[in-house]
Amino acid sequence: MSMEYGPLHRRNSTAVKVGSVIIGGCHPIVVQSMTNTDTADVEATVQQVQQLTAAGSELVRVTVNTEAAAGQIARIHEKLDAAGYLVPLVGDFHYNGHKLLKKYPDCAEALAKYRINPGNVGFGRNKDSQFATMIELAMKYDKPVRIGVNWGSLDQELLTRMMDENAGLAEPKETDVVMRDALIVSALNSAARAEELGLGRDHIILSCKVSGVQKLIAVYRDLAARCDYALHLGLTEAGMGSKGIVASTAAMSVLLQEGIGDTIRVSLTPEPGGDRCKEVIVAQEMLQTLGMRSFTPLVTACPGCGRTTSTYFQELADNIQAYVRNQMPVWREQYVGVEEMNLAVMGCVVNGPGESKHANIGISLPGTGEAPSAPVFIDGKMVTILRGDNIAGEFRQIVDDYVKRTYAHA
Repeated sequence: MSMEYGPLHRRNSTAVKVGSVIIGGCHPIVVQSMTNTDTADVEATVQQVQQLTAAGSELVRVTVNTEAAAGQIARIHEKLDAAGYLVPLVGDFHYNGHKLLKKYPDCAEALAKYRINPGNVGFGRNKDSQFATMIELAMKYDKPVRIGVNWGSLDQELLTRMMDENAGLAEPKETDVVMRDALIVSALNSAARAEELGLGRDHIILSCKVSGVQKLIAVYRDLAARCDYALHLGLTEAGMGSKGIVASTAAMSVLLQEGIGDTIRVSLTPEPGGDRCKEVIVAQEMLQTLGMRSFTPLVTACPGCGRTTSTYFQELADNIQAYVRNQMPVWREQYVGVEEMNLAVMGCVVNGPGESKHANIGISLPGTGEAPSAPVFIDGKMVTILRGDNIAGEFRQIVDDYVKRTYAHA
């Protein structure tokens, strides 16, 4: 992690092992995602887990809401393992998790982590016993749990009690503040109860998700100050498209820069027919642009102006960004450090040569009225000038040659 651009100090949380992945304890921040298939549909779920894993998701959560879903978890796990996808699977349980985990031991064994929501693990007199059942099963199978509080399903009994107590104060707090407190109290009380039942602190991850940017920042700052549990960070129901991306990035970047957060998920709503893997790419790019982790070479490109009336530089930038992302699964296995390579595709002479010199490989395309030539810079020095109709192909070859020449074989 770059200390120049990253946080001055990562919060020292308790490390939690989830399958082959370690969350917290100052280990690299883990990217995770969630399927949106019917988990009972084995083929569809396996396919989407494979896609998310190939995109870079280091944990994948699946819904376990019915007996049909629970009954297929072991089979999904086996198919993924057989295909070489060893990603840890997280079971997302609501309302009936205590029953499903008890009835389907192969499901309980195959999952790497259980997600428990204190707001709907049980109600009334059944709440504690059903929560206890899930914790006891987690201990039996040596699985960590995420105690995930969400303001859309907050424990109403707890919230009502805290609202009543607040109303009796000489100077009552604002309703939003009480709700934030209730989220944190729900998470911390549930974690304390899990520890009373015998679950180790190194098997507990907490989250307190809301859908408002400023509220999320306030909740996690308070939560981080009050505990040393590993924290799962995410803006719930972030939304679709640019709104979801901007909101998630705005909220999580502030917290990550302050050293808060051990694993992240970007909860984007896919557009109809959209790619579920986009949430993984956004999470990776968030961490990479903050200087906290590197996943794939990033392409710097100018936005365009009146000097760049041709769209060629935009097409080339898109072409190169897609190319390096598609190559990364192969490069990652063959070359050490290739994910830190920087590329630049610039559109005219104003900033083109200068920006290209700052990248490992850069190309400055001709702007409107400029000579039809494109100088290429490698590690700050101009090495060639490209012309003609195959600039994209020649530039990709230059990138390939640089990777083979520069990065050590794994």
